[in-house]
Amino acid sequence: MATTNNVTKLIFTGLFQDPEVQRVCFAVFLPVYLATVVGNGLIVLTVKVSQSLHSPMYFFLSYLSLVEISYSSTVAPKFIADLLSKVKTISLEGCVAQIFFFHFFGVAETFLLTVMAYDRYVAICKPLHYTVIMSRAVCHRLVAGCWLGGIIHSMIQIIVTVRLPFCGPNVIDHYFCDLHPLFKLACTDTSVEGLVVLANSGLISFLSFLILVSSYIVILVNLRNHSAEGRRKALSTCASHITVVVLFFGPAIFLYMRPPSTFTEDKQVAMFYSVVTPMMNPIIYTLRNAEVKITMRRLWGRKVK
Repeated sequence: MATTNNVTKLIFTGLFQDPEVQRVCFAVFLPVYLATVVGNGLIVLTVKVSQSLHSPMYFFLSYLSLVEISYSSTVAPKFIADLLSKVKTISLEGCVAQIFFFHFFGVAETFLLTVMAYDRYVAICKPLHYTVIMSRAVCHRLVAGCWLGGIIHSMIQIIVTVRLPFCGPNVIDHYFCDLHPLFKLACTDTSVEGLVVLANSGLISFLSFLILVSSYIVILVNLRNHSAEGRRKALSTCASHITVVVLFFGPAIFLYMRPPSTFTEDKQVAMFYSVVTPMMNPIIYTLRNAEVKITMRRLWGRKVK
């Protein structure tokens, strides 16, 4: 950490101050986190075990579920444990580590959703070349690129953060470590660092979202040439993906595309995309995807019996 730091421990204000409300939140968010881990874990295992879900779409879905578990786990366990604590603390090093992994998995998910949109574009618009374009080797390279993009993005965020001096106060107005709340504690001007975050986080979210929207506009235009049954199947698959995209990108763009000079952290919005949204992924994909539902019933229903 920077040599002028006098702060070694940080204190979270938390989501709510009322102890009674915090106990209610504990009873609500613990099942939400467990549902996130179990639901997404079931998708990963189902795709891994099943013989019928080996297409690129399900390959990417299994990695999306793995990222969702990891992404939520960077924030949710400590946040839930802190709901039962009077004083919510974290070391400065632990805070920086949380920022790194939160942004690493968040950007990996951003790129993975973009890759999934490209997969749907190739499947619907170039069906005759789909198996050649989306070969297993290409799929592995695309996933590796998502992980690499997340690492590069997070390294930039951390390099910006560790150069800042923290000499007090040490109270973060949040329930987990993120860049803008931490920047407010630095005893120096952070306008340049805020612009770097805006360029690094905000533009990645915004440009990826534009690519996703453009991909689905092209897909919808091409669907006019398909049969009614083909359109129904394609729209059902795409609807699940679009729902996940909106739930993930909406709050991220809302938080990170604001100018740093006027940024006001909205803890409720952050709660939605860091804890609640990861739980929605398995619900959305299993409810709207008949093949996943049938495979899950066949595999896990048989094992339970």
